[in-house]
Amino acid sequence: PLCPQVKAFVTQDIPLYHNLEMKHLPGADPELVLLSHRYEELERIPLSDMTREEINQLVQELGFYRKETPDAPVPEEFQFAPAKPPPTLLPTQAPIAGNKIPPERNEGEHPDL
Repeated sequence: PLCPQVKAFVTQDIPLYHNLEMKHLPGADPELVLLSHRYEELERIPLSDMTREEINQLVQELGFYRKETPDAPVPEEFQFAPAKPPPTLLPTQAPIAGNKIPPERNEGEHPDL
């Protein structure tokens, strides 16, 4: 059973958020499950002990776009919210993946040819 605070968030606030969906699992404690664009689970945040205001603040801090009304249009820049734009991830991922090593070797080999 949902506490009144969480129930109010689920029934009144969720419809205002873009890319936020409610899935009812009977008997399960309410939690926010964050998924990647590939629907891979990133994180689970329990909501049972949070107030409606705290949940709204958390969801907005995570980058979810809140509409004025459930049917309001979503601005272009928020269509994929709360996803972070890929360019911010690429520079940190390239060295870790080792993608830079082969090009650097190739560049070093070209003058020798």
